[in-house]
Amino acid sequence: MSRPFWETKSLEEMTPQEWESLCDGCGRCCLTKLEDEDTGEVFFTDVACRLLDHRSCSCKHYTTRLNLVPDCIVLTPAMVKKIDWLPQTCAYRLIEEGETLFSWHPLVSGDPDSVHHAGISVRGCVVCETQVREEDLEDHVIHWVN
Repeated sequence: MSRPFWETKSLEEMTPQEWESLCDGCGRCCLTKLEDEDTGEVFFTDVACRLLDHRSCSCKHYTTRLNLVPDCIVLTPAMVKKIDWLPQTCAYRLIEEGETLFSWHPLVSGDPDSVHHAGISVRGCVVCETQVREEDLEDHVIHWVN
């Protein structure tokens, strides 16, 4: 029996379809992050991009998001190597670090909702950026238990 692509290919070797399927749909990368200017430490908030669908944890306008949110990050293999704020559970990070995907990852479980059932996604845990003033962002810092 052949092994799944994520166990045999590097991020650079994946097809666009394989690459996109690695996203578990947690929505964590769509949260506002704050960086401590002195230490460089990055903190997640519970404030989500206005394009994030809070129920599905996917972008409402994925194909045109860069036109709508100019500072949206396009994740590439090179970016995965550089970005230190990707969640510990992120499949892109795991593959880059030579780790395996968690059992709740939709590619492993076969269930697109398994990430939500496992409590990994931001479903039900976030507010839209349009509801929070920038000066109040520090009040929205959160810490993941997963």
